[in-house]
Amino acid sequence: GSLLLAVHFYSSPRAAPLIPSTALGVLLLLLSALLAYAGIRGSLRNTSLLVPLCLTLAAFWSGYGVILILAGHGVLPTPGEAHDALVPGLAAFTLALLLLALVGFLCREPLLALVAAAMSLASAHEVALHYSSSLGPSAVACSHLIVCLVGGYFALGRTLYFLTKGKVALPGTDLAKKKAQEQGRGSAGSTNPFAAPGLLLNMLSASVFCCRLLGVTHKLFLGHVPWLWAAGTYQIGICVLSYRAMDVLMATAFGFTSILKFAGGYCLLYPTWQPEEPSLPTPFLVVFSILFAVLALFLSLQSLVDGLYLLGFVSYCIALACSPRGFFAGGPQGVAVAIFVASASVALIHLYNVRARAKIPTGEGAVKALLAHSSPLKLREGPELHTPYLGYSKYADAEALAYACSVLASFALTAPGDPQAPLATVVIPWVVVAGGFLKLLGGSVAFARGKTLESSAFILYAVMWIIWGLTRYSGLCGTARSFHAAVGIIAFMLFNCFIVFCSLFLNLAWFFYSLTFTLIAVSFLLDAIHALPAGYDIAATLIFGLVSFYCFLASLSSSTFEGCCLPMGGPVVQLSGVGAGTTKCLHLPARKASSVKRIADILRNGGTCGIPTDTVYVLVAACSRPDAVEKAHRSKRQAQDRPMSLWISSLKQLEPAKHLFTPLLWDFMEAAWPSPISLVIPRGEWVDFLGMKDSAKYVGTPRSVAIRIPDCSVTTHLIDLVGPIVVTSANPTGEADTTHHNQVYAKLGDKVDAVLCGGPSPENIASTVVDCTKIDSGNIGFFRVGIIPKSQVKFSWVQFPFP
Repeated sequence: GSLLLAVHFYSSPRAAPLIPSTALGVLLLLLSALLAYAGIRGSLRNTSLLVPLCLTLAAFWSGYGVILILAGHGVLPTPGEAHDALVPGLAAFTLALLLLALVGFLCREPLLALVAAAMSLASAHEVALHYSSSLGPSAVACSHLIVCLVGGYFALGRTLYFLTKGKVALPGTDLAKKKAQEQGRGSAGSTNPFAAPGLLLNMLSASVFCCRLLGVTHKLFLGHVPWLWAAGTYQIGICVLSYRAMDVLMATAFGFTSILKFAGGYCLLYPTWQPEEPSLPTPFLVVFSILFAVLALFLSLQSLVDGLYLLGFVSYCIALACSPRGFFAGGPQGVAVAIFVASASVALIHLYNVRARAKIPTGEGAVKALLAHSSPLKLREGPELHTPYLGYSKYADAEALAYACSVLASFALTAPGDPQAPLATVVIPWVVVAGGFLKLLGGSVAFARGKTLESSAFILYAVMWIIWGLTRYSGLCGTARSFHAAVGIIAFMLFNCFIVFCSLFLNLAWFFYSLTFTLIAVSFLLDAIHALPAGYDIAATLIFGLVSFYCFLASLSSSTFEGCCLPMGGPVVQLSGVGAGTTKCLHLPARKASSVKRIADILRNGGTCGIPTDTVYVLVAACSRPDAVEKAHRSKRQAQDRPMSLWISSLKQLEPAKHLFTPLLWDFMEAAWPSPISLVIPRGEWVDFLGMKDSAKYVGTPRSVAIRIPDCSVTTHLIDLVGPIVVTSANPTGEADTTHHNQVYAKLGDKVDAVLCGGPSPENIASTVVDCTKIDSGNIGFFRVGIIPKSQVKFSWVQFPFP
């Protein structure tokens, strides 16, 4: 990317540049996508300042590329307009990259610091070039060449490292050494590596309005929209990544600020087809400021600096509400200057604290200590802070953002606007972006966390907000299309009736949430057929908005405090089975050794658990606990012709009873295991050596027992901790095998004490069960052919050396 820009600036004095503006813009857009991907992939390996540098440059090149495309197509015809369009973004990224360079030098990352410093210098030179031609474009090109040289040095170092298999590495290019240093330094800093890029994007959007207030640019116009919408788009991405980093509050904050960026871009875009400036709905902005204030309060419990920073956006929304001209007025632009300065300061703190040993105090723990001494409320902490509803998830809970978006979308509808000019009132960004795209994001995250009903509702409502927002508030829904719109709304209402019915079995808050959305849908229907009574739409949106606001508060409080501060209520209709118990089944990620240890403790204490294996999920109990084995037998409704089997982790557990097995059978067990093959062997005194006691009557038949050593490290490690276990499939008798941890809870409900969550099972077929009761006579049979085919087992048997 820097090489392209260097060529562009070297050839810019020519009448015909080597790279046309449109082609350069498209190339920068492609490279920005690759940079964003590199930043996201880098975050998975904790590679230092590479994450904020890549994401910041990606956002910069995205906005820069779109402006070059607009200039190439004559949308920005004069050089002055192109200069006014580029300067706010260049100024913001000059400071942003300078902050990255400063932190890089302080934290001993010279290569990344040098790249950031050179890019910052190039942006500063380009800003100066727009105001004084005496500097010349060659200075900008030289700065980009420095980036090329540093990048080439790093590429050469990595190439030598791979060619010599790690024996030769240029200074600063040995990532393995850097990773070891990072692990030695620990992770006491910020756990969200995406917070700093999100704050730098707030600088970008604020810079657009700062430059207009300070007279750096002559006006706000179409050329500034790419910066605002690039910042908003990337901030939605950072919102998702923050959920990936398990930072609910910062993710919600970035979702809120992205809405403001899209609304600002819409307001700047509107005058291109209408001479007047659009108006903002005052009630909506007041509600938005309240949501920001509530979020700032909860964020203060995590970091006092971040909470105080978010209060700037409370002032921003109030300033927009008090100014008839909205984003074009001086009041909001003045607040934007304060947000620019605050964003730079807080971003510097986050960047430094991620890497440095000595941290800059952010007030973390100050409010926590105050609550500990003066309030009965206790903050939720520990590894189970973001435990998913059903199983392991890579994302934190996004319900707070989804509820807040419902509040925003509903209160935006209280401003009907001029029927002759529906676009003159800024409603589409609030309804489509907040009620649509961000709610769709919340539904997707809820689905990833196993919340099927909630995700379905969020996605359904998001589609409704997007379609109705675009058709109603962009003038697409005319009299000729009212019937078609009404039919579509009725179809949505039928789907929502099913959501309302299902919410009866979830909780009371969700029942009212889905029920009051029916009032919104009725309002849409009456509006489509032009039969809307006066005041009904306002009443419906207020009711739905208030219910959504309560759910927003309840979601934030439940994720922040222990206990039930704002209850969501129990199910309206109680069913036996799933959700009927007073206790909740634990869901623990199988990738953690601590989870396996906890499952082992539950089994030793007489519990039953669902665990992953080398085939499908199974229900297990410890052989040493007959009560647990009996419980598993009852919960499974085990049929007499499908007895429970016995699993061990190694043949060493049977060594004391080796003399009770024939040599042929023992050798065959050694050859067959570990594998997804269960061997049915004659029952004998060897069973007593495993300490089964009264559990033996539930295992196998009076004449035989199925035994196996699974080819799964998690399962064998669990058996090492607990001892031999009794196993049966994790589904009621007669049903299909269970291939996901969510299905264990869905099929067995609260009858299991815990589920070890390993995601989808590696296979969809159970183990192969081989009859070895007559093995000494040279015959084997099959009770069930599973993942290992019969031909493979028989071939192994034929090749087996007989005595």
